[in-house]
Amino acid sequence: MSKQKLEQIKTAGFVLKPNDSDIYELYERIKIQFEAKGICVLLAERSAKMIGIEGVPFDEMCEKADFLVSLGGDGTLLSLVRRSYGYHKPVVGINAGNLGFLADVKIEDVDNFLTQLVSGEYRIDDRMMIAGYLLKKNGEKKEFFAFNDVVISSPKASKMVQVNASIDAERFNSYRGDGLIISTPTGSTAYNLAAGGPVVYPLTKAFIITPVLAHSLSNQRPLVVPADFSIELDAQKYEAIATIDGQEVYEMEEGDVLYIEGAKRGAMLLHRKERNYFSVLREKLHWGDKL
Repeated sequence: MSKQKLEQIKTAGFVLKPNDSDIYELYERIKIQFEAKGICVLLAERSAKMIGIEGVPFDEMCEKADFLVSLGGDGTLLSLVRRSYGYHKPVVGINAGNLGFLADVKIEDVDNFLTQLVSGEYRIDDRMMIAGYLLKKNGEKKEFFAFNDVVISSPKASKMVQVNASIDAERFNSYRGDGLIISTPTGSTAYNLAAGGPVVYPLTKAFIITPVLAHSLSNQRPLVVPADFSIELDAQKYEAIATIDGQEVYEMEEGDVLYIEGAKRGAMLLHRKERNYFSVLREKLHWGDKL
């Protein structure tokens, strides 16, 4: 766990959940709460346009803000973390979505969270991220970052993919099935978990490689490898797409290669000091509930 603290708590940069008719009223209410604690609020231009007010360009907001705020669900936070990667600013999620695994500050707890924040009663978790690129067979290179996962699957429903996988340039497996997930520990409770992969403590530095409905008993098991390994994936025979955090999609043709490694620095998630990961698992996944 990181002992890092914010140098100052004067300016927050907000990004809002898209296409939510209730978000404007919610944002205005939370903005007042922030300002009451002496925190200036900047709103990203795209979010501002969505609710009909003026905002600031995203890059300018990231430069000026001491920390960033995602007002929405986990998807909003995932997008913000990727887009702001180059600025390395702490991100806190206020949950206006459904599950709220990452965006863990509840609407009704915002004022209490802010009181703790300005009093220094918070923590910053350093979460591993993925850095990768798709090298097309024509030499074109498409770079990306991922916070949760990279998924290779077919662009067509009910179609199979075949993915050859190498670790540190050593071929180790060929997966045939509905897809292949390369997950971070943070993403281990997302698609990875639904596909039968393990839950991995989020401050661990590792990749989780999980096949989706493998067509062979010999390679259907997940594999956990250290984050300092590099992974190469290429799709053979079948059409495939690589999906980043469930949000960005890249087409893969035979001869294209996807390269994945641990990003040089992680995402900084700003949390309530008392937040306990295992309590979150019990609450969100209903672990320990009576059958």
